Amino acid sequence: MAYIRDRKEELTLYQEAAPLIGETDFGLDIACVYGVDPGMPDRVKKFRERGYRIHLMTGIAWGSGHDYFFGKWDGQDHTDELQHSRDGSLTGEDIHWDGYYVPTLNYLKFLVERLKVAVDAGVEAIHVEEPEFLNAAGYSEGFKREYKLYYHEDWVAPHENVDAFYKAAKLKAYLYRRAIERVSQDLRDYAMNKYGRVLRFYVPTHSLLNYSQWKVLSPEGTMTDIPSLDGYKAQVWMGTSREGNVYNGVYKERTFETAFLEYGVMQELVRGTGRDMWFDNDPIEDLPIYTWVNYKQHYLRTLMGELLQPHINTYQCCPWPHRIFSPGVKYPSNDPNAKPMPEEYRTFLANIFQMQGTFGTTDFDYTNKMPDVGVFLSDTAMFQRNFPDDVLARKDEYAPMGEINVRNHFRYDAGNIQMQKIEAGGRLDFYESLAFPLFYGMALPLLKGGLPVRPVQLENVTRYPGYLDNYKMLILSYEFMKPLTADVNTALANYVSEGGMLVYVGDGLDPFHNVRSWWNTGKNKYPTALEHLLTVMGIPTDAPDGVYGFGKGKFMLIKTSPADLCVKKDLAADYRNKVSELLDIPLDKNYISLRRGEYYLTAVMDECEDESPFVHKGNFVDMLDIDFKPVKEKVVEIGESSILYDLDFIKDKEYEIIGTSIRATAFESDSDGFRFEGTGAVCNAAIRLKLPKAPKSVSAKIDAIEPRDGNEGIRDVDISFEWDEDSSTVLLKFKNIAGKTYIEGKY
Repeated sequence: MAYIRDRKEELTLYQEAAPLIGETDFGLDIACVYGVDPGMPDRVKKFRERGYRIHLMTGIAWGSGHDYFFGKWDGQDHTDELQHSRDGSLTGEDIHWDGYYVPTLNYLKFLVERLKVAVDAGVEAIHVEEPEFLNAAGYSEGFKREYKLYYHEDWVAPHENVDAFYKAAKLKAYLYRRAIERVSQDLRDYAMNKYGRVLRFYVPTHSLLNYSQWKVLSPEGTMTDIPSLDGYKAQVWMGTSREGNVYNGVYKERTFETAFLEYGVMQELVRGTGRDMWFDNDPIEDLPIYTWVNYKQHYLRTLMGELLQPHINTYQCCPWPHRIFSPGVKYPSNDPNAKPMPEEYRTFLANIFQMQGTFGTTDFDYTNKMPDVGVFLSDTAMFQRNFPDDVLARKDEYAPMGEINVRNHFRYDAGNIQMQKIEAGGRLDFYESLAFPLFYGMALPLLKGGLPVRPVQLENVTRYPGYLDNYKMLILSYEFMKPLTADVNTALANYVSEGGMLVYVGDGLDPFHNVRSWWNTGKNKYPTALEHLLTVMGIPTDAPDGVYGFGKGKFMLIKTSPADLCVKKDLAADYRNKVSELLDIPLDKNYISLRRGEYYLTAVMDECEDESPFVHKGNFVDMLDIDFKPVKEKVVEIGESSILYDLDFIKDKEYEIIGTSIRATAFESDSDGFRFEGTGAVCNAAIRLKLPKAPKSVSAKIDAIEPRDGNEGIRDVDISFEWDEDSSTVLLKFKNIAGKTYIEGKY
């Protein structure tokens, strides 16, 4: 039974800085205790007593270095190692009170010493989250010293020219790659030598897509080269996925589509590496200004984005559960009419958390049988998200475009979100905006046609043999990113020659083509990396738009800025039609639908040519209904999603757990009746079971372990049951509290 498993599988987790309470004791596999404060060992002890696997998590770029930077650790002031922006101010001070850090080797020594306490407490793994160097930084004395050591030359201000900007960005990513490698190696060595055990090491990180969008530098793809790194946690949630983008000239939140692409690139990050990956999600977000209805809508859209990635089945179900499940919490927090979490949402989330531990990664297929198509994304997309002064001084030279409003400044405080009106001549302003049009222009028109396109890590084409073998088509542009070596182009040419399809979109006008790099130095004299790629494939460098044969495959050239595909509806439609013709399949669907084992997962999008709902017919249980309602037909309207359990998948089984709000630890049925055992958080719990026949009576007891309000000891629990003859299932409902739950039914 999928719901009954050993916690050693480590399929579900949550991170928590607060002590464990009954409302947050979901019975997941892992408790990732946050922080190395004095109360950490006690929190570890309590989670372990409740049966959790124990990991520890802390920040690496912020939040953990105050004692170091302000002299408490070694008596020296290290504030010149904080990240500073061009005007000399601390970068990120509005988000983290001591800003962001330049990860010098001395700071890393401090961090290792700080984290040894967690190893001593017996944690099984350490997560250092968000290795982030902000795009606006690069001006502190600490960074200048690192620049000199890395490049063997004096620092050049990043805003002076594209070469300086690119080199500074490359160094920023390198510094955090070095930080991850040093800290992980030292801590693993400490754990082995002192305790004789292997300590695992993980990096929770935003997606490459989001970091590129939000203008943050991080090692991302290069971390896969670190032997001491066991994997990642994809910190994707509604706060990242609701960042607006532009499609058909309209800027708005497209949470499902963005989440699908974010989780997609994180799935690609580890594909073929053997590394672990947990997908994160959050029932709320860092902005406490929305209603519960709004949070649930965007949570569900993000949830669908992660579950529709069939190669990952490990999930962080909820970060910081105390901020949503604790008694007395109300949202929107700044509203005098704020309300506590609706009980229906509490049950809904408890249901989802348990369901997330039941997915597999081998038995799946897309409903509309679409081929694998990827849009390339490189770490170097983070290197060129702003233009230096010498480029901006010439921005009027770029072709005009239509006026559009976009978000251009990142703020956690939604009250400070600044919408910038991009005028007709502000093309570079649009490129720099958080809408990140140079990527979304290529991805959204295909996704909106029902093609489950996903970002593909460009650097991996030279790392892993056969990495591209499953892809029928790949989409590429060097207008917002660059190949780090000529070998990338050679690998792409080989992909085409062996039968692949490569579509290139770009107008050749990106100022960063002038960065001093392999394609324009030494024997290479190519104005752009594209011209090198064309030469490798024997295609004239001045070739017009069209489809060209190379070996067994095809290369399509579209000499258009990808950003124009965002704002011009006719261009986006023409681009989608060209891709459709090359693939020889229609791209006219408005949904992504996937069968994963016993589940059917479907998301229906708006803004598509097809405006009809998606209809499922069969014998199902609606997993998004808090009572797991049996249904024969499910109509999924535009903008909505569904998760259906296919009862025909288990038609040969006499009994099975269909859905539950609490963790199931035992379930059996015989001629006399059934017995169910479990553990979970405080909630109005629902459980749906398939049984061989209707029970005549059901009783329940809970051995409560929550000392608050006298909730300790064994007590009888009122439980209701409702039999559904058509599905041969029973619905159990009761008020759960933290402890061990025992349910018995008699036939």
